[in-house]
Order: sequence, then structure tokens, then C-alpha cells
Amino acid sequence: MSTTPALIKSYIASGLDCTHLEVQGDGQHFEAVIVSAAFAGKRSIQRHQAVYAVLGDRMREEIHALSMKTLTPEEFANNG
Repeated sequence: MSTTPALIKSYIASGLDCTHLEVQGDGQHFEAVIVSAAFAGKRSIQRHQAVYAVLGDRMREEIHALSMKTLTPEEFANNG
């Protein structure tokens, strides 16, 4: 089964409470905008690690490249 943006979005949404989530990609390379209150007080690397933890082995097996923009709801409202 080929990985799709919708599938990646469902993986992230199932493990992370997001107020906004969009994923785009071509089947090989994906880009995500992930907005979650869980990111408050965390550095960028910690935010990315939280997403990687949700995706688990899928990062090695299904998802070849994922670029992320991780924001708190406040950051998204101000910078979107």
C-alpha cells in the first residue's frame, strides 16, 4: 500500500491532539503543518521528536521524507 498525505495525517491525528493539521506530498516526500498545544514550551527538536514518536516505525518503513512545521495554536494564529 502506498503512503498518502491522508494516511500520514490520520497517523499523526491518532497520536497527537492537533488543532490544525495539514499534510501534502507526492508519495515519497511529504510536508506537514502540525499545530498542537502539546508543543508549548518545547524547542523545535522536541516537537519533531514528539511527532516521530507518534509515527514510530512508519518513519523507517513507509515515510521516506517528512518536512514539518510544528507550531503551538498561538504561534499558528500569529504566524500561520
